Amino acid sequence: MIRADRIRRGLSILCALLCPALASLTAAAQQFPTKQVRLVVPNAPGGAIDIMARLFAQHLQPLWGGQPVLVEYKPGAGTVLGTEYVAKSAPDGHTLGFVVTAHVINPSLRQLPFDTVKDLAGVTLYGISHILISATPGLPANTIAEVIALAKKNPGKLSYASPGSGSSMHMAGELLKQTAGVDILHVPFKGSGPAFPEVFAGRIELIIDPLFSSMPHIKAGRMKPIAITSPARSPAAPNIPTVAETLPGFSVQSIFGIVVPAATPKDLVKRLHADIVKVLNTPEFRAKMAEFGMEPVGSTPEQFDAYIREEIEKWAKVVKAAGIKAD
Repeated sequence: MIRADRIRRGLSILCALLCPALASLTAAAQQFPTKQVRLVVPNAPGGAIDIMARLFAQHLQPLWGGQPVLVEYKPGAGTVLGTEYVAKSAPDGHTLGFVVTAHVINPSLRQLPFDTVKDLAGVTLYGISHILISATPGLPANTIAEVIALAKKNPGKLSYASPGSGSSMHMAGELLKQTAGVDILHVPFKGSGPAFPEVFAGRIELIIDPLFSSMPHIKAGRMKPIAITSPARSPAAPNIPTVAETLPGFSVQSIFGIVVPAATPKDLVKRLHADIVKVLNTPEFRAKMAEFGMEPVGSTPEQFDAYIREEIEKWAKVVKAAGIKAD
């Protein structure tokens, strides 16, 4: 009886200490926001991420009692500068960071001024876009299996273009080489624009680029599609097979997510997630995403955190095996 009384008294004391703190966190989530909210874009103005951020701001402001929602641009160092700013901001939910695929690749490429896993928490993976492997029309291969067979017969003779070293498209190419056991030369460009003419002319046999930007050239007959690198086919191009249909488990896609400082209270992260998913489910937002070749996801914070850890581990192995260096 004495021991039971002591346990009860101990639990009462613990509750007295913790309950006010928990109530305070819940109240903070309910009262949020109490000031201007900043959406930090780690890229220069212009492009899909910028437009998505401004659309989020436009839709979130009414949900947040009319509090101003400001989009801030902090480009540089392959998105590192903007993400560092978020990681070192006050964990009160008033600073949100947009992240792209570089978020899970950078830890293997650069010495970062923050820990991607320990210093940041995921709110949601709000969307993905597909990556396409295309070929010059005259290439004597029409499927990924045929490309692999051709590469094995001619090691080091085939080449593929990407919009830059360390990009998700470059990573897709290196993962393909390692998974299939082939030697294909990587030719990095500063963006896709200057790469396309080289593929049209057959000077470079393959290109790995977003499905969205490749499709006009496919439809015009300047290139032919080989395979999508996502784990599932794209609703926008259901007739194009995936690499995974030939190499089970192969998965590379461009991602778009939102993160906050890691110490942000869990109740507040849940509140942010719920409000962002409301925006994500509006017809206007989904239509705008479709314009840029994006598909909505809306994963939970826990799912996004797990995805980030898995992707960091995956790309660390690819980067090490291929000896990839950041531009």
